[in-house]
Amino acid sequence: MDKRFSGKTAVITGASGGIGAAIAKRFANEGANVVVSAIDDRVEAIAQALRDDGANAESMVADVSLVDEVKELYKFAENKFGEVNISIQNAGVITIAKIEDMTEAEWDLIMDVNTKGVFLCCQEAIACMRKHGEGGALINTASGQARQGFIYTPHYAASKFGVVGVTQSLAKEVAKEQITVNAICPGIIDTDMWTYNDEKWGELLGGYEPGGLMNDWVEKQVPIGRVGTGEDVSGLVAFLASRDAAYITGQTINVDGGLIMS
Repeated sequence: MDKRFSGKTAVITGASGGIGAAIAKRFANEGANVVVSAIDDRVEAIAQALRDDGANAESMVADVSLVDEVKELYKFAENKFGEVNISIQNAGVITIAKIEDMTEAEWDLIMDVNTKGVFLCCQEAIACMRKHGEGGALINTASGQARQGFIYTPHYAASKFGVVGVTQSLAKEVAKEQITVNAICPGIIDTDMWTYNDEKWGELLGGYEPGGLMNDWVEKQVPIGRVGTGEDVSGLVAFLASRDAAYITGQTINVDGGLIMS
C-alpha cells in the first residue's frame, strides 16, 4: 500500500474497535505514526496489533469530554512522535429512549462526548499543528443523524448536528493556516454501536429480532444494498487527510451507501 502518510502522526479517538480501529489500521498501513485513544484499555490491544504488523503505534486511555485528559493525549502524541499532523475525532456514544424516559444525565453525556469532545480535541490538535506551522487535517465523525434526526434520539441528533457546526466554524478560522477541517456522516456501519441501535430501536418500534431492523433498512433504504464496514469509512477519512484533499475544507460527507442523499 502507498505510504503517503510516512513521517506524519495521526491521533484517532474512539479507536478501541469499529470505525476507529479501522481508521487506525488504514493510517498505519499507509505509513503514519498512530496514536489510538479510547475511554477503555481495549485500545492497547489495537495498538499492539498495529505494532505486530510493523507500524509505529501507541495508545492512551482518555475521556474526550475532560479537558485535562485531552491535553494529556496530545502532549503524549507529541512526546512520542514529535508533532501531530492529522487528528480524527471519532469518539462517540448513543442512548435510545422515549422522550418521557430520557434523563438529563443521558442528554449531558451525549453532548459532552459527541460535541464537546470533538471541540476539545480539535482545540488541542490545532494548537499542536500551529507549533510546526505546516498545516494539518482534522476529520470529525458526525452521523447520518447530522442530516436528519431519527426517532427516540433527539440528544444524539443534536450532538451530531453540533459536530457539523463546529466543523464549519473551525474550518473558516484556520483555513489560512492550511489546516483543513471536515466531517463525515457514517450510515449503517457494522459496529457494536449499531448492534445496540438495532436492539433498542427494534424493541421500541416493535417486532424486535436480532439484526432485523438493520437488515430491513438495508434492504429497503440503502441503494448499494449492504451494511457498511469500518474499511468503507476509513478510505474516506484517509482521502480527507491526504494532499489530494488539500482544497477541501468545511465539508460534511456522507458514507452510507446512498441512504441519505444530501
